[in-house]
Amino acid sequence: MAAPEVPDRLGVVGAGTMGSGIAQLGVLAGIETWLHDPFADALERGAERLREGLRKGAERGRWGEDEARAAGERLRLALSLEELAGCGLVIEAAPERPDLKRELFARLSEICGDDAVLATNTSSILISSLAAAAARPENVVGMHFFNPPPLMRLLEVIAAAQTGERALAMARAVGEAMGRRVIVASDGPGFLVNRCGRPFAGEALRLLQERVATVEQIDRICRLAGGFRMGPFELMDLVGIDVGFEVAKSFTEQSFGEPRWRPSPLQAQMVAAGRLGRKTGRGWYSYDRGPHRPDDEDPPAPGGGAGRVVAIDGSGVLARELRERAARAGFDVREPAELGSQAPWLVVDAECPAPLAGEDLLGGAPGGPPLLVLCADRSLAERGRPEACGFHLLPPLEGAKLMELTRLPTTSPAAAAAAEELASALGLLHEWVEDAPGLVLGRIVCQLVNEACFAVGEGVGSPEDVDAGVTLGLNHPRGPLAWGRAIGLDHVLATVDGLWAERREERYRAAPLLRRAVATGASIG
Repeated sequence: MAAPEVPDRLGVVGAGTMGSGIAQLGVLAGIETWLHDPFADALERGAERLREGLRKGAERGRWGEDEARAAGERLRLALSLEELAGCGLVIEAAPERPDLKRELFARLSEICGDDAVLATNTSSILISSLAAAAARPENVVGMHFFNPPPLMRLLEVIAAAQTGERALAMARAVGEAMGRRVIVASDGPGFLVNRCGRPFAGEALRLLQERVATVEQIDRICRLAGGFRMGPFELMDLVGIDVGFEVAKSFTEQSFGEPRWRPSPLQAQMVAAGRLGRKTGRGWYSYDRGPHRPDDEDPPAPGGGAGRVVAIDGSGVLARELRERAARAGFDVREPAELGSQAPWLVVDAECPAPLAGEDLLGGAPGGPPLLVLCADRSLAERGRPEACGFHLLPPLEGAKLMELTRLPTTSPAAAAAAEELASALGLLHEWVEDAPGLVLGRIVCQLVNEACFAVGEGVGSPEDVDAGVTLGLNHPRGPLAWGRAIGLDHVLATVDGLWAERREERYRAAPLLRRAVATGASIG
């Protein structure tokens, strides 16, 4: 079988940030690249942006000066679409307007030869709807680069219903020649990466709407407890709240009202108020005086257990890692069965699923040791231990810097104080939030895992491509399926089912693949 072809000539339509970035990748890959924009000044700005990118890359040692010079010589400026005739592949990076893109594909079909492959860089429009406008729909494919293309190592190749194998192979070969990690997705709302990343913002908005936590708390928890570079509200401000709102509406329209992807009324309110994020100086945060937050504080140094006895119950990954971390902090860590008649300083129930009400551990009773219980599959209010304090952490604990805590009006002051002291001794900051299954991070991450299971189960992409796409395209600390394995899929399913049991919302229904994997003990990827 012949190796997939890389064309001698590449055309790029649109000289904005995306188009010029794609063209830069083309010339660096050794391909003669023709850049076109209908506006001459925009074309010149795009060419200068490309040349500046080559210069900066050479200065930073990403490639040599000779390589940058040779790449620059491969750039050609096309003043008209007709000059793209003879290009083996043309990638359009025009504005996200379906009518404009369909018109482009119709014209390019006339200009380019029968063998030319036409690709779209759209991030939200169904490829199948654009392919229908081309004379040869089998030659149309999606090539979704991430912004900015020269720095983002991912390329999402999308097969429309009409896409032929040759077009798919060429798109993949060109992406690999450009040094990108290529993942393949089927056509649908958000393709693979943006679909799998939807719960990061979507669940954060739901948490805010329910007043489980504030904007600042949600972002801080995601950064310090989850290892995300930015919290969801910081990211919404960066991208543009109006952009996110339009994408959410597009998801809902294309999916005919899928509840998991429904826009939030909070987004609509912010857009109506003109608070669109950084570009308007105000969104979820105010940017009038520069950066919206100071650097995150460092957690305390672990230690101070001083030999105090802590009973930690649970058979899952979290309980095991808690025992290990508490032992390193100097606690005398035991399981409840090992206590005998000795009263511990604190009892921690880290079991998920949680025991039924009335089956909890010793602890929390008047005169007894305080009780700290995991709020994963059930809220603290549903645990049936009104005197207890709730907490949440997600494995892996290595690198975690914060523990979430919650309490009821009936929580004993001793339990709340012990929870704060334990967090500090474990080398963790703490954040008090309102009661809910999974608290903040558990809800967001378990919904990310659940959405990934929906995508894999529906054949949108492979488990490996899901994780590569989310880490490389969205800068998450790990892929959702890798996170599911670290947490334990039974823990994820229990949390999603707990949200469904308490909320009765369709957005919290578990993916069939997730439920089947837990039932059979199979892994996903």
